[in-house]
Amino acid sequence: MKRFCLLVSIALMCGFLIALEGAPPNPVDSTQSSGRQGSYFSNTYQNLFTELLGKSESQVRARVDSTFHQLFYGNDSTQRVYYPSGPDKAYVEDVLHKDVRTEGMSYGLMIAVQLNKKAEFDRLWKWAKTFMQHRVEPRKTYFAWHCRTNGVVLDSTAASDGEEWFVTALFFASARWGNGKGILNYRAEAQAILDAMLNKEGKPWSDGKIVNMFNTREKQVVFVPDIAASGFTDPSYHVPHFYELWARWGNKNNRFWCDAASTSRSFFKKAAHPTTGLMPEYAHFGGSPMNWRGGGNDDFRFDAWRVGMNVALDYAWFAKDPWEVAQSNRLLNFFHAQGIGKYGNQFKLDGTQLSDDRSIGLVAMNAAACLASTNENRKEFVEALWNTPVPTGLYRYYDGLLYMMAMLQVSGDFRIYDPTGKPAVECPEERH
Repeated sequence: MKRFCLLVSIALMCGFLIALEGAPPNPVDSTQSSGRQGSYFSNTYQNLFTELLGKSESQVRARVDSTFHQLFYGNDSTQRVYYPSGPDKAYVEDVLHKDVRTEGMSYGLMIAVQLNKKAEFDRLWKWAKTFMQHRVEPRKTYFAWHCRTNGVVLDSTAASDGEEWFVTALFFASARWGNGKGILNYRAEAQAILDAMLNKEGKPWSDGKIVNMFNTREKQVVFVPDIAASGFTDPSYHVPHFYELWARWGNKNNRFWCDAASTSRSFFKKAAHPTTGLMPEYAHFGGSPMNWRGGGNDDFRFDAWRVGMNVALDYAWFAKDPWEVAQSNRLLNFFHAQGIGKYGNQFKLDGTQLSDDRSIGLVAMNAAACLASTNENRKEFVEALWNTPVPTGLYRYYDGLLYMMAMLQVSGDFRIYDPTGKPAVECPEERH
């Protein structure tokens, strides 16, 4: 959740499989599997609701569908976060702050593509392209992170996580539905954003203030691609499982994305507290906590809830680092010790609780962390998610989107859709 005002083609034509609503997904050809563990290679996804709680497939499907329906088509004032805008657009609203953010728009796209909701995906994408994406340099192709619901830009700066999720959702859309024309050529749109991430510095039109979305020396995502806030990172923006896919699907910079994935895994080890497993909201590239402008960002706060999900998904999809299992166990053991139904939502990294508030978004992210956990207590975290109603009211934007994301992940419905049609065992050599 952005809690502060920020300062700051195609290599292979594919996507010819057009999945029908409700049809069994076919993300990758499992006959090409390398034999490694990890969903990218095995094409299998855990359903912890059935595995740990004994829920039937029909029960789980009904629960996922009803969650989507409430958040996208529920009561205008108390339930939904997805709002149609005109004949062919829609936005995801942060109802507490009455604005639209790239975070929510990109999450909305990912939810739509995972559930095969092409109409909703295209509406969201058209809104983002129309009102949020910059058309001229030096910010060209970046997205303004913050807009009014009428499309007026409130802050032209980009927030790096939005672009990361946009790219991956667009690649998945290319695989699920094929590529159309113009802005519906999903793969070309993904590639354009990917290229812009590494192509802002040292150009004739550069004003010296807008920088790359990844620090090319550190090979890490920056907090904001603006010179004033690009010297550090946000651990929840590190998504090595996405970088692994970009390395395989992108037209260029393939080795960089491979290296970025490895760097993020190493970064997690440096950023995580050795006892609690908690990570800060913001951090230096070396992993130490960063307290930006005295905002308490060196603590475990709202952004940091998502790191447990990212670590677990990276292991679930690629299983490259067994440390991620130990980290997920450590994190869940900390929260279990606080009381499965009692823990607050903000902490010092050493485990000192800073708030007694209970947040559904954190409950959801802890359930997602179970995908990489071997703890016996993981059943209790999955059960806590199942027993928690879909968020309503003023906080339903952030809590609700994380809840929906966790429902997809824990049910095995958060999958890789490969626009190339087959997995690559290792990151490919550089393409030109």
